[in-house]
Amino acid sequence: MTTAVRVPVGGAFLNGDLGRPPKAQGLVLFAHGSGSSRLSPRNQYVARVLEQRGLATLLIDLLTPHEEAIDEQTRHLRFDIPLLAGRLVAIVEWLKHQTDTASLPIGLFGASTGGGAALMAAAARPQHVGAVVSRGGRPDLAGDALPRVKAPTLLIVGEHDETVVELNRDAMSRMGAHVSLVVVPGATHLFEEPDALERVADLAAAWFVQHLQPAPQPVARR
Repeated sequence: MTTAVRVPVGGAFLNGDLGRPPKAQGLVLFAHGSGSSRLSPRNQYVARVLEQRGLATLLIDLLTPHEEAIDEQTRHLRFDIPLLAGRLVAIVEWLKHQTDTASLPIGLFGASTGGGAALMAAAARPQHVGAVVSRGGRPDLAGDALPRVKAPTLLIVGEHDETVVELNRDAMSRMGAHVSLVVVPGATHLFEEPDALERVADLAAAWFVQHLQPAPQPVARR
């Protein structure tokens, strides 16, 4: 079941779609890439796979409609990683105050520039972010936040996305958290090749299922 949500951020609202399967074990918040939105068919596909694996998902626009209109002309907000990371932090805080999602461990799935924003947000809220997956991401854009990331992180890059592969390897060397890099054979930046996106979704689902474990319930004293 998918529910439309509006998350308050700095006097404005961000539009999102919350997918909640029965008995979800965790929730994955998506950070889309530059020039994309919550309607990205690639992220939509990954979200449906995660939901089939028992994970709730939140696909959300990180810019308001007014900001998106401005960004269509200037193209600068989509590369404002601190702004996008700040929005992710605000959404995480909102999720932790909602009755339906407060108890769920949270993971971040970042694509393209959203990968950098996801890692910066994870560094800012280590107590709330339990895992990160980056698809064709730019973790280097997280800058000085990289060494402060505590969440287990999976970096997924296409084999033929050579520049981004090297950027991910460099970023990986700066991280102290548990981090893995998977290079998908034959894939390019958007993973449009046969079976490439399916591989991304399977890898992401396995990572989140492994690392987003519900907090143990206190044992009742007799």
